[in-house]
Amino acid sequence: MNFQNTLEYATQLDEQDPLKDFQGKFLAPKHNGKDAIYFCGNSLGLQPVTARQYINEQMGNWQDLAIEGFFAGDDPWLGYHKQLTGTLAGIVGAKSEEITIMNSLTVNLHLLLVSFYKPTQKRFKILMEGGAFPSDQYALASQVRFHGYDPKDAIIEQFPRPGEDTLRTEEILKTIADNKDELALVLFGGINYYTGQCFDMAAITRASHDIGAIAGFDLAHAAGNVILKLHDWDVDFACWCSYKYMNSGPGGISGAFVNEKHFSDNSLDRFAGWWGHREDRRFLMPPVFEADRGAAGWQVSTSPIMLLALHKAALDIFEQAGGIEPLRKKSELLTAYLEFIINEVNQANGDELFKIITPPNKQDRGCQLSIVCKQNAKATFNYLTDNGIIGDWREPNVIRISPVPLYNSFKQVFEFGQILSEGVKL
Repeated sequence: MNFQNTLEYATQLDEQDPLKDFQGKFLAPKHNGKDAIYFCGNSLGLQPVTARQYINEQMGNWQDLAIEGFFAGDDPWLGYHKQLTGTLAGIVGAKSEEITIMNSLTVNLHLLLVSFYKPTQKRFKILMEGGAFPSDQYALASQVRFHGYDPKDAIIEQFPRPGEDTLRTEEILKTIADNKDELALVLFGGINYYTGQCFDMAAITRASHDIGAIAGFDLAHAAGNVILKLHDWDVDFACWCSYKYMNSGPGGISGAFVNEKHFSDNSLDRFAGWWGHREDRRFLMPPVFEADRGAAGWQVSTSPIMLLALHKAALDIFEQAGGIEPLRKKSELLTAYLEFIINEVNQANGDELFKIITPPNKQDRGCQLSIVCKQNAKATFNYLTDNGIIGDWREPNVIRISPVPLYNSFKQVFEFGQILSEGVKL
């Protein structure tokens, strides 16, 4: 598109936006009495206006029904989570029975690794992206140690070429092929938290299966952000958090995907708990565990209803928006406009003060742009913050800006560019 760096143009884009009214469904922090411009949904999404209502409804059920709340009322707690799996299945591209909602992200990663990291004397290595979010690094290192291996021997990290910021798909696939006899598992993030690069999950999955390895993904920065097709891609397992692009509250409940092809595989180990037992026999209290059908069989503990209520408040907004496809359509345009605005700031100052390290192709990124500040980096970030722009700082000199299609506007992107231009002059 032929973008323009004017308020009138940005306002016109907002007026044409079919999702323009959704900004009013969220509560933004205040700055000098006005809504701040919140570009930090990659770390924590905004609170839905309906969140308190959904929580209060369940508080009322707790008050009025107490233990009977599991079986009585409009939303019995025993099956409350099932109201969410259909929407989630659409967001991550799965069948409903391949989805479960439980725990938090790294807990789910550990539980899934119990089943899907099955090292042998010959095939024991894990391939992951270099510079993955630390929690993934810690989890995988602890898993390989648990199995008696040294992470230095068992974990292969894929880093970009010298002088480059992101990974090349062909080099990931080559590493998989080069280690075909030793790889047990390939575990990547769907999107790298630091660079914002979206990986080719379909190609990585195919290459992993071609050499007999399991393919899994941490979708913390991908779920609710980009189009996912976990079932069609034949991904083995995945997990994600709900508090970033799915706006379900700090530490919000996590989700997990298990491909249906694994449902009947009795060779898979799992750490069992009462909530994962067959629902139709759960209250018979049998002494021997029998897994529920589908991903629900990986559940361990009783569902936390208050967290599920917050998740439902957010996912209902996804439903109202028509699912992930219209959100992604707006996101691609909104992120492209942000890229244009940053380049405008560079051109106006006769120098590339800000380098975007996130890939330029829309299929290789979500809504986050990671920006290297080549001078006065922290001062620039502080100036943005002091002027009502809430972004995200990463050492040593990167600002992450994420215009989320549900609650950010083109006008806000334009205003960001104006404030960034002012900060350059300091």
